[in-house]
Amino acid sequence: MSQTINSSLVLSLITFAYFGAALAYLFLLVFKKTFFGAVGSKVTLVTAAVHAAAIVWRWIESYQMGIGHAPFSNLYESLVFFAWTIAAVYLILEHLYKNRAIGAFVLPLAFLSMAYAGMQPKDIQPLLPALKSNWLIAHVITCFLGYSGFALAAGLGVMYLLRRPGAGRAARTGGLFALLPPAAVLDNLTYQSIVIGFLLLTAGIITGAIWAHTAWGTYWSWDPKETWSLITWFVYAAVLHARMVRGWAGRRIAIMALVGFGCVLFTYFGVNMLLPGLHSYAR
Repeated sequence: MSQTINSSLVLSLITFAYFGAALAYLFLLVFKKTFFGAVGSKVTLVTAAVHAAAIVWRWIESYQMGIGHAPFSNLYESLVFFAWTIAAVYLILEHLYKNRAIGAFVLPLAFLSMAYAGMQPKDIQPLLPALKSNWLIAHVITCFLGYSGFALAAGLGVMYLLRRPGAGRAARTGGLFALLPPAAVLDNLTYQSIVIGFLLLTAGIITGAIWAHTAWGTYWSWDPKETWSLITWFVYAAVLHARMVRGWAGRRIAIMALVGFGCVLFTYFGVNMLLPGLHSYAR
């Protein structure tokens, strides 16, 4: 039991570390001192590494308790994993594009996910019979990596709306948002993040359908979670179609990235709270 308490304590401390990283990135925007960006990067990197270790630790604890399952089975564990995927995907983006100002719009999402996780029951519980499948890991990992891609796209969409050519001279050449990438770069990054998220969500829906067949004997049951996952998939499919066929770019894509992420959040949280179904265990 003491190990479980200690692992929960580590994850609680990780919440404050993400808050500190987000604050450092915000200070980078406000004060335009590279020192704050370097601090934000180092804190995020170390925190993400400790975060990954804590997830593995919780996984080991479940086996020590005789339960033995991946730590993706309830709302607390999924929020913890979601926060880690956001941080990991952001670190990859920062490494590729060398712009730390993006962290001010992405790391707060990791902090909020961990903060909300801290409000949930933290006990390791045995899996329900429907969850006892090797498809659990594949389904959860692909879905949440997809969600993190959409979270990143939403953050980039906000940045574009602040940085876009029509947002005013201060937003383009000076002021609080002077360190943001050019609008064209943000537009391209938003689109790329949506593409990655869409592919991973597609994989998540496919693995979920296979898992449903093994658990309930049917690939699709129009459960509220399944239905809203499909709605979210169609929203992003429409965005990609509009981009490739209709030439949508800029403000339209940025707004649709926010609309799509709203669908993601409802699929993740709203369905569990308002529309009980076969996935009601994910609380």
